Amino acid sequence: MNTQQVIANSNIVFGTSGARGLVVDFTSEVCAAFTHAFVSELRQGIAPKQLALAIDNRPSSYGMAQACAAALQQAGIESVYYGVIPTPALAYQAMQDNMPCIMVTGSHIPFDRNGLKFYRPEGEITKADELAILAVQVEFDALPELPVLHASSRAAANYCARYASLFAVNLLLGKRIGIYEHSSAGRDMYASIFESLGAEVVRIDRSDQFVPIDTEAVGEADKAKAQLWSDKYQLDAIFSTDGDGDRPLLSDETGTYLRGDILCLLAAEFLGIEALAIPVSCNSSVEVCNSFKLVKRTKIGSPYVIEAFTELQAQYTRVAGFEANGGFLLGSDIDVSGVSLSALPTRDALLPALAVLAKAGDGPISRLVAQLPAIFTASDRIQNFAIERSLALIEQGIASPNVFLTKLSLGQFEVLSIDTTDGLRIALTNGDVVHLRPSGNAPELRCYAESNSIEKARLLVNLVLSRVADI
Repeated sequence: MNTQQVIANSNIVFGTSGARGLVVDFTSEVCAAFTHAFVSELRQGIAPKQLALAIDNRPSSYGMAQACAAALQQAGIESVYYGVIPTPALAYQAMQDNMPCIMVTGSHIPFDRNGLKFYRPEGEITKADELAILAVQVEFDALPELPVLHASSRAAANYCARYASLFAVNLLLGKRIGIYEHSSAGRDMYASIFESLGAEVVRIDRSDQFVPIDTEAVGEADKAKAQLWSDKYQLDAIFSTDGDGDRPLLSDETGTYLRGDILCLLAAEFLGIEALAIPVSCNSSVEVCNSFKLVKRTKIGSPYVIEAFTELQAQYTRVAGFEANGGFLLGSDIDVSGVSLSALPTRDALLPALAVLAKAGDGPISRLVAQLPAIFTASDRIQNFAIERSLALIEQGIASPNVFLTKLSLGQFEVLSIDTTDGLRIALTNGDVVHLRPSGNAPELRCYAESNSIEKARLLVNLVLSRVADI
């Protein structure tokens, strides 16, 4: 079999973060083809003897990891399996060991889909690496019987130690923290981390079924549950993540979840970050707050944020990035209150949540949010919306933005500016913003809106998506 042919015929494509597709299309041969292609690309510069693997809690993930391990065996590489752990835990351990790795995860997308994330020893692969993996041609044999994988606990333990040792043991003393566990890959470690920092932990709503939590478009049912839990258990905050533990959910004391970019903005302030790389979809408060020397906007997706780090690192010593989903990427080694913290240039859920809790101190999280500029973002999506349809809509908007606004029932407003960095982002003269783009991970059309109140932003999103369906 040939890697390029198998991948081309698989319906699996690279999205904003890794290769994604339907589980039925992620056959053992397809997983093997991606693994062999990745190894071939690695061997252009290094000769790896080991490669680390880990998975999320999706029913399909273990079998996919077995196929990757079998392909590694064919390639003469030993696989080091860490079981079910968060993506940043795998990435951190692999980087400490100067080892490449593969994470089997579909992140937040439904359980009938899955994915593969690839890391070089220095971190997440680039878009150029993705193209190289798709272009390489490696011949490989049919896989033998898939191996049984035995998980090491080393990566999980070291990830916990990274944050337990960063803050004082009494950081959260007197705080009641709810951990919404659902099916998150990190659910077995989060309680112990928060308890080690002095918190009283309430573990909530663990699920044996995979729950596709999207931290960028939290469902109304999940929002309502958080407020009920906060009142029932008298919580100071609720912490959770998406499926693979690289995107956080953190609520304030009322059970109201912070948007990911607001969470990370507060975290970056606490960490003393000088320069930030963030996608174009993030809240404009990042610039308006004047807390950072430089803010660079990128296309949506962690590879683009990471790509921007090279430029920022040449000028600044404390570099980071984040996405609107809350994933925080630490682009340089920094010290936090005299304790050294090594760079982790991949999305992480724990660091921003703990940093915001540290910044809040004895006060409520809501007070931190209230001190930020009054710019509010809402977002939602239309699922099962073909990418071709999304792209056609965006082309309409670029060609005739004023006509497009009329179709969206926004014809009473004028266009201030247009940004086509990723999708179509229209700034209106009244200060509102509407941003449409196709998801890179699933057939979905996403809409982001900014306004001077959360109610107005939500109404704007609902209006746009309702009109888009009719265009």
